[in-house]
Amino acid sequence: MSQLAQRSGGLGDTLQLLRDGRPRTRAELAQVTGQSRSTVAGRVDELLALGLVSPTGEASSTGGRPPATFAFNPASRTVVAIDLGATHARVAVTDLACTVLVEHLETISIADGPEVVLDRVAAIARRLLAETPDASGRLVGVGVGLPGPVDHTTGRPVNPPIMPGWDGYDVAGGLAALLGCGVVLVDNDVNLMALGEHSARYRDVDHLLFVKVATGVGAGVISDGAIRRGAQGAAGDLGHIAVPGCEDVVCRCGNLGCLEAVAGGGAIAAQLSGGEEQVSSVDDVVALVRSGDAAASRAVREAGRSLGKVLAACVSMLNPSVIVVGGSLAALGDQLLAGIREVVYGRSLPLATQHLRIVTSQTTGRAGILGASAMVIDHVFSSDVLEGLA
Repeated sequence: MSQLAQRSGGLGDTLQLLRDGRPRTRAELAQVTGQSRSTVAGRVDELLALGLVSPTGEASSTGGRPPATFAFNPASRTVVAIDLGATHARVAVTDLACTVLVEHLETISIADGPEVVLDRVAAIARRLLAETPDASGRLVGVGVGLPGPVDHTTGRPVNPPIMPGWDGYDVAGGLAALLGCGVVLVDNDVNLMALGEHSARYRDVDHLLFVKVATGVGAGVISDGAIRRGAQGAAGDLGHIAVPGCEDVVCRCGNLGCLEAVAGGGAIAAQLSGGEEQVSSVDDVVALVRSGDAAASRAVREAGRSLGKVLAACVSMLNPSVIVVGGSLAALGDQLLAGIREVVYGRSLPLATQHLRIVTSQTTGRAGILGASAMVIDHVFSSDVLEGLA
């Protein structure tokens, strides 16, 4: 039996085969899965009853009545996707194909604490659901990205350095109560950015590293097509890897030479703040570079080289096919990538870099919400959850 047939034994697996949107007949599904026609017909009928599959017409016939065709119906349910950063909240409602139906972005402070922030994003989510026809009644889950380590199994932050008051807070339970939804999944924001970029732009890539360069630095690791969180959810914490030659730089974590303290947006802003310009944020750094400021351009290029020193080690360890650079500093494109590429391609072995692409994010700031949506959809489409849908 083929590998595809072996994993096509449940309702969720049958739906997975239809998620590409291509209409198929019951006979085609039976042939692909190796299941009997009666078994496949029963599962198609269940998916039709749930609204997750819709009839699309009839296939051509070689004689007799033409067989009916069916395809995935992503409009049948909705997902609330929430991307929280140190200073922003992006909330969206998507369909089951991760298509954004409506979204809202505003400035917040994660340091205000979980009650304040979650009350606000829940209010935004309720308004967006109200603006989307029939969305509230079709809501299947909520996905949330947080700017700190998260225990994915419980949805609780774990000692998040820039999130006072959030340690151990029941984010999933709090949002479930606020939004009346039983499925709330929480993960680190960069993990979700990696998932979002992968699902939207690199589905055919099994090994991808997403690097977020903003006030801090972090990474999401996709290996063998799946996100890798590590034993305690701390995989990808690039920001606190030491940069060679920077042992005199003190990081807020208490260690010396951390990448975030050397090449994060906050570090670059602090470095430039001694000049004539007022530089207090990543946005100020971006504005300076775009205005042609030579000192800012040099600082960003040097930050790219520091990032490259750490990423070169990651390339040797993980051997990704693609490194995607996102976050607010990635808006500078080649200014940042030039420094990264210079060091990564210079320090890594040719075998690891001969097909390696280092690119900027192609999701225009939506990687986090796309990943939050994808996380929920993959969870709901597992057979045990899917069969419990009403």
